[in-house]
Amino acid sequence: MLVVIDTNVMLSAFARQSPIAVLFRALAAGRLRLAVTAAIVLEYEEISARRGGASFSARVMHWLSLVAAAHKTIELVHPSFQFHVVTTDPDDNKFTDCAIVADADFVITNDSDFAPLADAGYKPQPIKPETFIAKYLQP
Repeated sequence: MLVVIDTNVMLSAFARQSPIAVLFRALAAGRLRLAVTAAIVLEYEEISARRGGASFSARVMHWLSLVAAAHKTIELVHPSFQFHVVTTDPDDNKFTDCAIVADADFVITNDSDFAPLADAGYKPQPIKPETFIAKYLQP
């Protein structure tokens, strides 16, 4: 299953005690494929540095590179079109554009700004991490 993960969810998944850490483990085990763009990776790096400092940011970037090398499950996507699905926070369109171009199944997010994606007529759908975990990652 191919997913795009919003920055807040991705960084929350790094906390071992987080109920959504199972996403981190599923990605690390190669059970999920992750689509990203250069802009998404840069946002992961920028926000992780802002929240946890340079060492946390380095850990996030190192983890992404290890997962990409070990499982080949991180796909770098290069959207050549902007779909403008999210209007309330246009910066979130980098995630929807990536998901649409990659033909991802879901955008995993807690952000209600992604709600228009549900009715936009594209395959990727927004889904809360807890819902995704309950439906697709439970044994």
